[in-house]
Amino acid sequence: MFVLNEKRSVANNFLAQLRAEGIQNDRLRFRENLKRLGTLLAYEVSKKLSYSPEKIKTSLAETSIDTLSDDLVIISILRAAVPFTEGFVSVFDNAEVGFIGAARKEAGETIDVDLDYLAAPDLTGKTVIIVDPMLATGKSLVKSVESLSANGAPKSVHLASVIAAPEGIEFINENLALDFSIWTCALDEKLNEKSYIIPGLGDAGDLAFGPKL
Repeated sequence: MFVLNEKRSVANNFLAQLRAEGIQNDRLRFRENLKRLGTLLAYEVSKKLSYSPEKIKTSLAETSIDTLSDDLVIISILRAAVPFTEGFVSVFDNAEVGFIGAARKEAGETIDVDLDYLAAPDLTGKTVIIVDPMLATGKSLVKSVESLSANGAPKSVHLASVIAAPEGIEFINENLALDFSIWTCALDEKLNEKSYIIPGLGDAGDLAFGPKL
């Protein structure tokens, strides 16, 4: 697992603004910081992808540059992931993009996830990056991966988040029956009794787009 803020960088500034009460209520800034972190994390993911040499002719000479050769598909978990996804798409500008609608469902002390929308391309032989800013219980990511099984077997799967909880990481490791890599900007302390990440930042979807009914 890769954790971006294990080393100090400007990413900490963006994380601080996402978490800070008052600052995080500026929706435009909140969305922009999600996008910035998506850009930074996409760059880190790019270091583990496949490349092949490409001949380039400049106005002065010919040279060879190793360029990205993976066929990429970015899967965005609606709705909070939209700005985070924009950061990934700004880096992987040739990628196909798919969408999954996932809603947290609470029944007493039980937390479940409903998937109500799926629009994704053929994934056969492609590198898939599933983007969800808050990796809390891990259930939405596991269900999302399972829902994509009918779209073909990918070459590799990367799970990307802004903030993750140890319980979610453990759940994914125990319940996903395929090879995958986890990428997050920050690994937080724990989940509380309502399965919210602590210290976390609150409801990323509401902070980015406003409260929902």
